Amino acid sequence: MAATADVPDGYALRRDVPTPETFLTLREAAGMPPRSRDGAERGLPNSLFGVTVVHEPTNEPVGMGRVVGDGGTVYQICDMAVHPDHQGQGLGTVIMSAIDEWIAETAPPNAYVNLFADVDGFYERFGFEATRPASNGMFRRTE
Repeated sequence: MAATADVPDGYALRRDVPTPETFLTLREAAGMPPRSRDGAERGLPNSLFGVTVVHEPTNEPVGMGRVVGDGGTVYQICDMAVHPDHQGQGLGTVIMSAIDEWIAETAPPNAYVNLFADVDGFYERFGFEATRPASNGMFRRTE
């Protein structure tokens, strides 16, 4: 487990799930595939844990991440995003450190923690490794 990262000056880390508006806005700004408002409104309350980073001078949410799963055997880290205007300041590390700390404190032994990485070399420092060739991640989208 990585040590909890210091939050840079001018930012605050909030241990709460993003609102649907924040979720949709940050996903779009970060170039992530869109989600429906209905899906966000239904899904976000079912999160196990979430964090939001706020730019204090503007009180604008600029980063987020959350954990979904069954709360005992499977945890999936998802929706990691930092607004492009605020990237390069270590906010992704702050978000991931808070998530990693929460999982270490709450997950029972031998729980499976997974994620789909879209940034090479970032998640490895938190102990994640590629599953191939032992397994192959897959997905599909609904229409």
